[in-house]
Amino acid sequence: MIPGDDVRLAFITLSPEFAGRIPPGILDPDIPLPVELPPGETSFNTENLTLDMIIPGLIRLIAAGEPAEHLFYYRNCVLALRPEIEKELSGAALVKAKNGDFDQAHEIIRMLKALFPASPGVLFLAALTLEEEAGALERAGQDDEAKRTAAKAEKAYREALAGDEPISEALLCAAFFFMKQQDFATAREYFSEYAATAPDGDQKERALEEIRRIEQYRLDDEHYRNAWLFISSGEEERGMAELRIFLEKNSSVWNGWFLLGWALRRLGRWQDGAAAFRKALELGGRTADSRNELAICLIELGELDTAQRELESALAYDPENVKIISNLGTLYLRRGDAATAESFFRTVLELEPNDPLAQQFLKRIDSEECRKDL
Repeated sequence: MIPGDDVRLAFITLSPEFAGRIPPGILDPDIPLPVELPPGETSFNTENLTLDMIIPGLIRLIAAGEPAEHLFYYRNCVLALRPEIEKELSGAALVKAKNGDFDQAHEIIRMLKALFPASPGVLFLAALTLEEEAGALERAGQDDEAKRTAAKAEKAYREALAGDEPISEALLCAAFFFMKQQDFATAREYFSEYAATAPDGDQKERALEEIRRIEQYRLDDEHYRNAWLFISSGEEERGMAELRIFLEKNSSVWNGWFLLGWALRRLGRWQDGAAAFRKALELGGRTADSRNELAICLIELGELDTAQRELESALAYDPENVKIISNLGTLYLRRGDAATAESFFRTVLELEPNDPLAQQFLKRIDSEECRKDL
């Protein structure tokens, strides 16, 4: 028997009666087949055997990589017995990822990679799952882990698109992913490659519009990219030095002012940060992020009424953004309104049950010390 994570396998030999129910040429009666044992069982009754019991055992064994001498045979058995297995497992992995069950999603993808090691579709699925996981980690405030997972997603996207005929949808998803990573040069490359072969329609027009925007605002500029890399790595001063070079030639680009405000806010320079975010808003960067970041500076400056207006405007753009909702909770704590603050933090936990900041503030609100302070 071979142990899995929580699964044990037993090797069985098919009875002539059972083998006769399978199309000839698929199974070799001289090679034992793995089947999953029920929880707590140490043996298997072949009288209860069904084809659906064989497939999972085969897949788990292939994913485990042993016994090596039969891997090719076992893989061919799976493909012959279940021709739609790639589609079935891919759909299951996507559902797991969308539901936040990333461990199970990665386990299914590991099986898919063992079955289809050269499949661009499987590599694309891995990239999508990692991107989804990175977003969940970021929303939960686990920024360092989110960055590590995003780096894995970047690698997976590049691998998925390395072939001669990349999947069109993968090109588009990768382009938007690299935009989120502020790597606009790579995003433009993938948007262009997608638009070159995509049929006319909304998706193609969106790709062309993003290309125009990147070029118009010089977002693929090396200094802009370096600034983002430095700031996101905690080297704000070096990032601002790169931004000064960028803004000298691109002073009307709101993204540059937003990035400057982000660096200043991280350094605790609230007044300068607020001025930079206001400049970004003035130049057209009226996004939820711009207003949220400006509000953080205003809260620290004690301008709570103005901060509240900015946060409410940001929330209208992005109603389920836990960072904005959490900042509203922080604002009401500053006002001394613990009850309203608590309602915002509880809303955060409804959206992100493991959000550490909301948990921390709720503990503080519940403490006697907090109530004395308020």
